[in-house]
Amino acid sequence: VRLTPEETRTLASWDRDLDALTGELLRARAAVTDVPLPASLTASQVLHLAADPDGLAQELARPMPRPPQPAARRGTRFHAWVESRFEELRLPMLDPDDLPGSDAEIADERDLEDLKDAFERTPYAHRTPHRVETPFQLAIAGRVVRGRIDAVYKEDDGDRTTYEIVDWKTSRTRTADPLQLAVYRLAWAEQQGVPPETVKATFVYVRSGEIVRPRHLPDRAALERLLTRDTQDRWRTAGEEPPDEHTPTGG
Repeated sequence: VRLTPEETRTLASWDRDLDALTGELLRARAAVTDVPLPASLTASQVLHLAADPDGLAQELARPMPRPPQPAARRGTRFHAWVESRFEELRLPMLDPDDLPGSDAEIADERDLEDLKDAFERTPYAHRTPHRVETPFQLAIAGRVVRGRIDAVYKEDDGDRTTYEIVDWKTSRTRTADPLQLAVYRLAWAEQQGVPPETVKATFVYVRSGEIVRPRHLPDRAALERLLTRDTQDRWRTAGEEPPDEHTPTGG
Protein backbone atom coordinates (compact mmCIF):
# COMPACT_ATOMS: atom_id res chain seq x y z
CA VAL A 1 0.00 0.00 0.00
CA ARG A 2 1.47 3.34 -1.03
CA LEU A 3 1.14 6.00 1.65
CA THR A 4 0.63 9.63 0.94
CA PRO A 5 3.28 12.06 2.20
CA GLU A 6 0.86 13.20 4.92
CA GLU A 7 0.23 9.60 6.07
CA THR A 8 3.98 8.96 6.12
CA ARG A 9 4.55 12.00 8.34
CA THR A 10 1.75 10.86 10.67
CA LEU A 11 3.24 7.38 11.05
CA ALA A 12 6.66 8.86 11.72
CA SER A 13 5.13 11.05 14.41
CA TRP A 14 3.51 8.03 16.00
CA ASP A 15 6.85 6.18 15.98
CA ARG A 16 8.54 9.10 17.73
CA ASP A 17 5.78 9.24 20.36
CA LEU A 18 6.05 5.50 20.93
CA ASP A 19 9.83 5.72 21.34
CA ALA A 20 9.42 8.57 23.82
CA LEU A 21 6.82 6.69 25.88
CA THR A 22 8.96 3.55 25.89
CA GLY A 23 11.93 5.57 27.11
CA GLU A 24 9.88 7.13 29.90
CA LEU A 25 8.65 3.71 31.02
CA LEU A 26 12.18 2.30 31.09
CA ARG A 27 13.46 5.28 33.06
CA ALA A 28 10.58 4.97 35.52
CA ARG A 29 11.33 1.29 36.08
CA ALA A 30 15.01 2.04 36.58
CA ALA A 31 14.12 4.69 39.16
CA VAL A 32 12.10 2.29 41.32
CA THR A 33 13.68 1.89 44.75
CA ASP A 34 12.72 -0.06 47.82
CA VAL A 35 11.09 2.04 50.51
CA PRO A 36 11.72 0.61 53.98
CA LEU A 37 8.94 0.67 56.52
CA PRO A 38 9.59 3.22 59.25
CA ALA A 39 10.23 2.04 62.78
CA SER A 40 7.02 3.72 63.93
CA LEU A 41 3.68 3.35 62.14
CA THR A 42 0.18 4.57 62.80
CA ALA A 43 -2.67 2.07 62.81
CA SER A 44 -3.94 3.80 59.65
CA GLN A 45 -0.63 3.11 57.91
CA VAL A 46 -0.86 -0.58 58.83
CA LEU A 47 -4.28 -0.69 57.14
CA HIS A 48 -2.82 1.10 54.12
CA LEU A 49 0.02 -1.42 54.00
CA ALA A 50 -2.40 -4.33 53.91
CA ALA A 51 -4.70 -2.78 51.30
CA ASP A 52 -2.22 -1.02 49.01
CA PRO A 53 1.49 -1.56 49.79
CA ASP A 54 2.62 0.27 46.64
CA GLY A 55 0.45 3.24 47.55
CA LEU A 56 1.91 3.35 51.04
CA ALA A 57 5.44 3.14 49.61
CA GLN A 58 4.72 6.13 47.36
CA GLU A 59 3.27 8.04 50.29
CA LEU A 60 6.33 7.33 52.44
CA ALA A 61 8.75 8.14 49.62
CA ARG A 62 7.04 11.43 48.72
CA PRO A 63 5.03 12.67 51.69
CA MET A 64 2.68 15.47 50.74
CA PRO A 65 1.04 18.01 53.05
CA ARG A 66 -2.65 17.42 53.51
CA PRO A 67 -5.10 20.16 52.58
CA PRO A 68 -7.65 21.21 55.21
CA GLN A 69 -10.58 18.80 55.38
CA PRO A 70 -13.71 20.32 56.95
CA ALA A 71 -15.41 16.90 57.05
CA ALA A 72 -12.43 15.46 58.93
CA ARG A 73 -12.55 18.30 61.45
CA ARG A 74 -16.24 17.60 62.03
CA GLY A 75 -15.40 13.91 62.49
CA THR A 76 -12.84 14.84 65.12
CA ARG A 77 -15.44 17.03 66.83
CA PHE A 78 -17.90 14.13 66.88
CA HIS A 79 -15.37 11.88 68.61
CA ALA A 80 -14.52 14.67 71.05
CA TRP A 81 -18.23 15.12 71.76
CA VAL A 82 -18.65 11.40 72.53
CA GLU A 83 -15.64 11.59 74.80
CA SER A 84 -16.89 14.66 76.66
CA ARG A 85 -20.31 13.03 77.03
CA PHE A 86 -18.76 10.44 79.33
CA GLU A 87 -16.00 12.34 81.04
CA GLU A 88 -14.22 15.67 80.99
CA LEU A 89 -10.98 15.08 79.12
CA ARG A 90 -9.04 17.18 76.67
CA LEU A 91 -7.68 15.62 73.50
CA PRO A 92 -3.90 15.95 73.35
CA MET A 93 -2.09 17.22 70.27
CA LEU A 94 -2.09 14.43 67.69
CA ASP A 95 -0.66 13.71 64.26
CA PRO A 96 -3.20 13.84 61.40
CA ASP A 97 -3.28 10.04 61.15
CA ASP A 98 -3.98 9.80 64.88
CA LEU A 99 -6.91 12.20 64.94
CA PRO A 100 -10.09 10.36 65.85
CA GLY A 101 -12.65 10.68 63.08
CA SER A 102 -10.17 12.05 60.54
CA ASP A 103 -11.67 9.75 57.90
CA ALA A 104 -15.26 10.74 58.68
CA GLU A 105 -17.81 11.63 56.01
CA ILE A 106 -19.66 14.44 57.78
CA ALA A 107 -21.10 16.88 55.26
CA ASP A 108 -22.01 19.88 57.40
CA GLU A 109 -23.02 21.07 60.86
CA ARG A 110 -26.54 19.67 60.47
CA ASP A 111 -25.09 16.28 59.60
CA LEU A 112 -22.92 16.46 62.71
CA GLU A 113 -25.97 17.12 64.89
CA ASP A 114 -27.82 14.23 63.22
CA LEU A 115 -24.90 11.95 64.09
CA LYS A 116 -25.06 13.00 67.72
CA ASP A 117 -28.77 12.17 67.77
CA ALA A 118 -28.07 8.82 66.11
CA PHE A 119 -25.43 8.01 68.71
CA GLU A 120 -27.96 8.58 71.47
CA ARG A 121 -30.08 5.81 69.94
CA THR A 122 -27.29 3.21 70.13
CA PRO A 123 -27.09 0.92 73.17
CA TYR A 124 -23.58 2.18 73.88
CA ALA A 125 -24.89 5.65 74.68
CA HIS A 126 -26.52 4.22 77.80
CA ARG A 127 -23.51 2.27 79.04
CA THR A 128 -20.57 3.71 80.91
CA PRO A 129 -17.27 3.01 79.14
CA HIS A 130 -14.22 1.86 81.05
CA ARG A 131 -11.97 4.06 78.90
CA VAL A 132 -12.45 6.56 76.07
CA GLU A 133 -9.96 7.80 73.45
CA THR A 134 -7.25 5.57 74.86
CA PRO A 135 -3.83 5.88 73.19
CA PHE A 136 -1.65 2.83 72.68
CA GLN A 137 1.73 1.79 71.39
CA LEU A 138 2.07 -1.80 70.21
CA ALA A 139 5.55 -3.25 69.69
CA ILE A 140 5.37 -5.78 66.88
CA ALA A 141 7.81 -7.17 64.32
CA GLY A 142 10.52 -4.75 65.41
CA ARG A 143 8.27 -1.74 64.94
CA VAL A 144 5.94 0.35 67.04
CA VAL A 145 2.33 0.76 65.92
CA ARG A 146 0.50 3.59 67.62
CA GLY A 147 -3.15 4.52 67.62
CA ARG A 148 -6.13 5.50 69.69
CA ILE A 149 -9.10 3.36 70.75
CA ASP A 150 -12.45 5.15 70.72
CA ALA A 151 -13.97 3.32 73.68
CA VAL A 152 -13.46 0.28 75.88
CA TYR A 153 -16.32 -1.31 77.80
CA LYS A 154 -15.61 -3.63 80.72
CA GLU A 155 -17.78 -6.52 81.82
CA ASP A 156 -17.22 -8.41 85.06
CA ASP A 157 -19.49 -11.35 85.85
CA GLY A 158 -17.63 -12.28 89.02
CA ASP A 159 -15.76 -15.21 87.51
CA ARG A 160 -13.81 -13.37 84.85
CA THR A 161 -13.41 -9.94 83.31
CA THR A 162 -13.94 -9.31 79.61
CA TYR A 163 -13.56 -6.19 77.51
CA GLU A 164 -15.16 -4.81 74.38
CA ILE A 165 -13.20 -2.52 72.09
CA VAL A 166 -15.53 -0.17 70.20
CA ASP A 167 -14.74 1.98 67.18
CA TRP A 168 -17.31 4.56 66.09
CA LYS A 169 -17.83 4.72 62.33
CA THR A 170 -19.55 7.78 60.89
CA SER A 171 -19.25 6.81 57.22
CA ARG A 172 -22.32 6.11 55.11
CA THR A 173 -21.11 2.71 53.94
CA ARG A 174 -20.02 -0.42 55.80
CA THR A 175 -16.43 -0.44 54.55
CA ALA A 176 -14.32 -0.52 57.73
CA ASP A 177 -11.37 -2.91 57.64
CA PRO A 178 -11.44 -5.56 60.42
CA LEU A 179 -7.65 -5.37 60.50
CA GLN A 180 -8.07 -2.13 62.47
CA LEU A 181 -9.88 -4.00 65.23
CA ALA A 182 -7.25 -6.74 65.19
CA VAL A 183 -4.56 -4.16 65.97
CA TYR A 184 -6.69 -2.51 68.65
CA ARG A 185 -7.63 -5.80 70.30
CA LEU A 186 -4.05 -7.02 70.50
CA ALA A 187 -2.83 -3.66 71.79
CA TRP A 188 -5.44 -3.56 74.56
CA ALA A 189 -4.96 -7.21 75.54
CA GLU A 190 -1.20 -6.80 75.88
CA GLN A 191 -1.54 -3.46 77.63
CA GLN A 192 -3.84 -5.06 80.22
CA GLY A 193 -2.02 -8.40 80.36
CA VAL A 194 -5.12 -10.41 79.43
CA PRO A 195 -5.68 -13.08 76.75
CA PRO A 196 -6.91 -11.64 73.42
CA GLU A 197 -9.81 -14.10 73.62
CA THR A 198 -11.25 -12.03 76.47
CA VAL A 199 -11.40 -8.92 74.29
CA LYS A 200 -14.27 -8.44 71.84
CA ALA A 201 -13.91 -5.91 69.03
CA THR A 202 -16.78 -3.98 67.52
CA PHE A 203 -17.55 -1.46 64.81
CA VAL A 204 -20.57 0.74 65.51
CA TYR A 205 -21.92 2.42 62.39
CA VAL A 206 -23.47 5.40 64.09
CA ARG A 207 -25.69 6.53 61.22
CA SER A 208 -27.54 3.24 60.90
CA GLY A 209 -27.01 1.95 64.43
CA GLU A 210 -25.57 -1.27 62.99
CA ILE A 211 -23.20 -3.18 65.25
CA VAL A 212 -20.59 -5.36 63.53
CA ARG A 213 -18.23 -7.77 65.27
CA PRO A 214 -15.87 -9.33 62.70
CA ARG A 215 -15.06 -12.98 63.29
CA HIS A 216 -11.62 -14.59 63.38
CA LEU A 217 -9.50 -11.47 63.68
CA PRO A 218 -5.81 -12.07 62.93
CA ASP A 219 -3.58 -12.68 65.93
CA ARG A 220 -0.10 -11.37 66.74
CA ALA A 221 1.59 -13.89 64.43
CA ALA A 222 -0.57 -12.82 61.48
CA LEU A 223 0.12 -9.15 62.15
CA GLU A 224 3.85 -9.86 62.37
CA ARG A 225 3.72 -11.57 58.98
CA LEU A 226 2.01 -8.53 57.51
CA LEU A 227 4.81 -6.27 58.70
CA THR A 228 7.69 -8.55 57.70
CA ARG A 229 6.88 -10.44 54.50
CA ASP A 230 7.93 -9.15 51.10
CA THR A 231 4.64 -9.81 49.36
CA GLN A 232 1.94 -7.88 51.19
CA ASP A 233 -1.05 -10.08 50.41
CA ARG A 234 -4.25 -9.40 52.27
CA TRP A 235 -4.60 -11.45 55.46
CA ARG A 236 -8.03 -12.59 54.40
CA THR A 237 -9.44 -13.90 51.13
CA ALA A 238 -12.90 -13.06 49.90
CA GLY A 239 -15.29 -15.79 50.94
CA GLU A 240 -12.80 -17.43 53.28
CA GLU A 241 -14.33 -16.20 56.53
CA PRO A 242 -17.88 -16.76 57.78
CA PRO A 243 -20.15 -13.71 57.92
CA ASP A 244 -19.42 -11.13 60.57
CA GLU A 245 -21.75 -10.90 63.52
CA HIS A 246 -23.83 -7.78 63.05
CA THR A 247 -26.80 -6.34 64.81
CA PRO A 248 -29.00 -3.55 63.42
CA THR A 249 -30.24 -1.22 66.10
CA GLY A 250 -32.26 1.92 66.27
CA GLY A 251 -34.22 3.46 63.47
